[in-house]
Amino acid sequence: MSSASLAGGKRARTKAHNRAAILAAARLVFAQRGYDAAGVRDVIRRTQLAPGTFYNYFPDKESVFRAVLDESAQEVRRRLRASRGGAKTLEGFVGDAYRAWFQFLVEDQLMFDLLQRNAGTIRALFGDPVLGAGVQDLLEDLQAAISRGELPPFDADYMAGAMAGVALEVGVRMAERNPPDPAGAARFATELFLGGIGRLGQAAADRG
Repeated sequence: MSSASLAGGKRARTKAHNRAAILAAARLVFAQRGYDAAGVRDVIRRTQLAPGTFYNYFPDKESVFRAVLDESAQEVRRRLRASRGGAKTLEGFVGDAYRAWFQFLVEDQLMFDLLQRNAGTIRALFGDPVLGAGVQDLLEDLQAAISRGELPPFDADYMAGAMAGVALEVGVRMAERNPPDPAGAARFATELFLGGIGRLGQAAADRG
């Protein structure tokens, strides 16, 4: 292997290490201080990097906050799609995904703390691609299930927005409780939408 290739590999490893260190520090800072109170200097102080290094990777505080959310969003999207994809019943389609989501919040302590301290900022980003991609996944899964006849016909766009909104808002309230109750949160959300889907299905049958 040439010296240039070795140097290039080392640079790539260093860049990956630095970015990971910044993200790990940012998760801690945002979880402990909240988005509004946190600053770039707070993040840098949690690393062993030079102050200017941060800006080689992120232009500002918002961009690193989005990156922190994106890390968790990628994992939770994978879990939710797997839950919905493996569901054999309507209860499984709705309930398994909600159980996976609320359990994820409890398992990922930093994400749990982020949600507690940054609910307003996360709400503001809900339409952003970082979080909006999960809503798009849900919309596609709903449309596919309706096409297969596994769900009654209804406005999938409205339903995706409603289900995602409940996931976020109930998650915020669950995070505020001591102790948190992911099973109770999932049960509430599941029963809410099973009832709603049932009524939508009956309404469609009555119109048909």
